[in-house]
Amino acid sequence: MRQAPGGLRSAKRRERALVEGTEAHYRDAGYYTANYRERVEDIDYYLELCLERGGRVLEYGCGNGRIALPLANAGLDVTGVDCSAEMLDDLRQRLKRGRPEVARRVRLRRGDMRAVRLPSRFDLVLCTFNTFLHLYTRQDVERFLARVRAHLAPRGRFVVDVSMPMAEELARDPERLFRAPRFRHATTGDLVRYGERFRYDPLRQVQLVDMVFEPIDEPSRAWVTPLAHRQFFPQELEALLHYNGLDVVEIHGDYERRAPTQEATTLVYHCERAR
Repeated sequence: MRQAPGGLRSAKRRERALVEGTEAHYRDAGYYTANYRERVEDIDYYLELCLERGGRVLEYGCGNGRIALPLANAGLDVTGVDCSAEMLDDLRQRLKRGRPEVARRVRLRRGDMRAVRLPSRFDLVLCTFNTFLHLYTRQDVERFLARVRAHLAPRGRFVVDVSMPMAEELARDPERLFRAPRFRHATTGDLVRYGERFRYDPLRQVQLVDMVFEPIDEPSRAWVTPLAHRQFFPQELEALLHYNGLDVVEIHGDYERRAPTQEATTLVYHCERAR
């Protein structure tokens, strides 16, 4: 059955929204760094985990090194994969400004995590800070997890963290702008009013967020940065991992390694290749 022209245009718009929602938030490395400067609990979690287990580390979604750099500073060999040229360029500049022995421990590869093939296997494969939520279809998940299995050492472990879907958040009014305190934008220097709009697509299970920045001195220069996150429900994600050749051996409900509860906002899955 052929798709009507209007339906085709609508499908193309949805696809463009996903592409922008995957890329736009990561084009401004300066803002990203400032925005997540105080997020350190996952850094501590992964640093402790990697030092416990040792060996070589592969991080998908390494960005500009928020987690990869502390690992390398601690003496670990880290390979980072990311699709954002801007974030990787910023990380390279950070490595140049740092100690040469740290830079020698970091290898970077720009590319699609569903397709990148590396010549090595790793003791730990990490997919950090909701990077997994940029896999929007079953086929995306299958392709990515095939690369994970290929890059895992025989006794290696795959660790992925995802935010928990919250029913009250998915039911937000898409016309409402949720305001946050004003702040000075790290890149533009503008004092801005900030707000977010949320639109949930229940068929695709994708939460679309519009991050709205309004310079107080010149509101006409307001801009919007989109962000898209697939919502994986816990039982669904465990099944996807299982049927793609990975056994879940441990689940944490926070970065303190506590067991999951109904109040958990983040889940961290530890997996090994199925035997």
